[in-house]
Amino acid sequence: MTEAAAPATLSPLARAFRLAHALIAVGFLTAIAHVWRCALTGRRDRLLRWSITSLAAEGAVVALNRGDCPLGPLQARVGDPVPLFELVLSPRAAGRAVPVLGAVAACGILLALRTPRRPRARA
Repeated sequence: MTEAAAPATLSPLARAFRLAHALIAVGFLTAIAHVWRCALTGRRDRLLRWSITSLAAEGAVVALNRGDCPLGPLQARVGDPVPLFELVLSPRAAGRAVPVLGAVAACGILLALRTPRRPRARA
């Protein structure tokens, strides 16, 4: 981690924004995982609908932002110069993370919508 990225050097606002941004990212990664779980098992539930809706909305916002995370510029404005994915990935890999995750999400959604619904087990 660079000195500029060290949390101790960030303002409280920048640290709070970084945490919020990370929680949002974890939420979307969880949504992608749930979509794939449903796609592979044939299950459907309310969480699948929520996951697909949130991922589709995020995809639209990212597309309008020319393929970049819309929170990146806001993060820089509050004083955090290190993009979120660069905290855990190399700059090259971080630059590819959003499009790759978008493709993984889109494939999972298509497969989940195409997979026949499994009947629920009765207790």
